[in-house]
Amino acid sequence: MIVTCRRLLKNTKINAITLYPFILLQKKDLKENKVLINHEKIHIRQQIELLVVFFYILYVSEYFIRWVQLQNRQKAYRAISFEREAYDHEDNMEYLSQRKYWSFTKYWKKC
Repeated sequence: MIVTCRRLLKNTKINAITLYPFILLQKKDLKENKVLINHEKIHIRQQIELLVVFFYILYVSEYFIRWVQLQNRQKAYRAISFEREAYDHEDNMEYLSQRKYWSFTKYWKKC
């Protein structure tokens, strides 16, 4: 389900965030951005595979590990395995139909 949530994301740099089962968007017109929506749908699949709660535990843990390694918040975010998978395949609208279970694990290597 896609929800426009301007108030929550108003003063952030975040255009969209997936909080299973919702995709929250900063602006209503982002619903038309197929690449962004595909990126967020990849996160939904990842969250389902990890029973949601384990996704968030791993996501936050990996973010802090990468932040310590890279000393840069933006680089740490982009180095998270879940984000790397989503960014690598966000342009491929067929990806989710071809994606193998737990594909994000291919991105667990060092940055």
